[in-house]
Amino acid sequence: MLYTSTRNNKIRVSAAQAIAQGISEEGGLFVPVEFPQFNLEKISSMVPMSYIDRAKTVLREYLTDFSEDELSYCVEGAYSAEKFSSPKIAPTVNIYGNKNILELWHGPTCAFKDMALQLLPYLMTVSAKKTADGKTIVILVATSGDTGKAALEGFKNVDNTKILVFYPVDGVSPMQKLQMTTQEGNNVAVCAINGNFDDAQSAVKSIFTNDEIKAELAGKNMMFSSANSINWGRLVPQIVYYFSTYCDLVEQGRISLGDDINVVVPTGNFGNILAGYYAKKMGLPIKTLVCASNTNNVLTDFLTTGTYDKNRAFYATSSPSMDILISSNLERLLYHVSGNDDSLISDLMNKLVTDGKYTVSDKLIGDIKAEFGAGYTVESSVDETIKGHFESYHYLCDTHTAVAVKVYDEYVKDTGDDIPTVIDSTASPYKFSKSVLTAICGETPELNEFDMVDELNRISGVEVPASLANLKNKTVRFRDVCNKEDMSEMVFKLLEL
Repeated sequence: MLYTSTRNNKIRVSAAQAIAQGISEEGGLFVPVEFPQFNLEKISSMVPMSYIDRAKTVLREYLTDFSEDELSYCVEGAYSAEKFSSPKIAPTVNIYGNKNILELWHGPTCAFKDMALQLLPYLMTVSAKKTADGKTIVILVATSGDTGKAALEGFKNVDNTKILVFYPVDGVSPMQKLQMTTQEGNNVAVCAINGNFDDAQSAVKSIFTNDEIKAELAGKNMMFSSANSINWGRLVPQIVYYFSTYCDLVEQGRISLGDDINVVVPTGNFGNILAGYYAKKMGLPIKTLVCASNTNNVLTDFLTTGTYDKNRAFYATSSPSMDILISSNLERLLYHVSGNDDSLISDLMNKLVTDGKYTVSDKLIGDIKAEFGAGYTVESSVDETIKGHFESYHYLCDTHTAVAVKVYDEYVKDTGDDIPTVIDSTASPYKFSKSVLTAICGETPELNEFDMVDELNRISGVEVPASLANLKNKTVRFRDVCNKEDMSEMVFKLLEL
């Protein structure tokens, strides 16, 4: 299995090189040259497997330069029982009828990013030994909340790595901020920026491709890589849980092998739903991938009209991990659907930088619409959905999951497409206790963050994850704030260079 770049399809690199490097030299994203194919017989063989064995079965096809021992080291280390609160790792829970929730938040930071970021440090360590010649890898991360903590937790104290995380100062929940600023580890650093996630992400990508900065790091025997979903090593683990949830539905008797399902994903940077598209390209029977957005509905507009336009108001919502106007992984989808047209992708991405928008051809958006549905929901509907689902089914969901649930309900109403469906649940409700508690109670109680957690637990009876409960007694280590223009200087400061 070889990988190429969305902006230069003459490039061919191994999985290890794609993972260690993070992003291609010219700014393109690494994608597989071809997709391995899974027939129904192979999928059937995965049904009785544990999550770890399902992961090995999928990842083995993509990480062909990893030995069997290396693959086992990575997967077994990532998904060990002591790290995940559910023995299923990512359990599929039926709500009623054909509506099923894929709970992706049973890892150490209580967000779906753990599914990839518990594995990525292992992949990165093995890849670096193969390709990086003993260099220290500097992991540079922009986060809208969950990626930052999951990456920090995954990479803390990993040999020959340093990890720097930037987050929007007013763009994460209090619990997300506490998780990052209290992070332990001798190789971690965290800094807030005055701006939003798109500002942080754009600055990170600029630093990645800055030859002067890269040269200065090289002189210190260091190199950049990424833990954001622009890194193939972040994206490939996410393909696994779509195969796993399909196998769960077969195992539970909710579908028969070969039946189509729909998948609904609350989407910001487009990586999570793209992994579902990759699973479909491999042969998993997915009919429609429904892209669910909040008030920052740039993706809904694109998937409806074919015009991507980030020149719009930015809203800080109760689902901050989706407060994104530049969805980086959409570049990968455009590359595949356009027939691997790297010159087109370079042109579109340049237009996004210079004009803040681009429009694709009628054929291209038509081909995308054949695979994807799209919808968005306003803030008031998020609260109504959380309250309604809790009262009707005693199921407590966070704000991001509520966006997806509401969009799904509207999708079924509009289309009548009520086949068995999996809705990605991306975070524990306790990461957004104030919003969830307000939705259920109708008002914001005058309580601090941890008292809100306790009150939500009292009302719902849903167990509080230990990793969140234990934050109460942790010391804040990181208080730096910088402007987006000063992030490159801050990188050197945090690296103590």
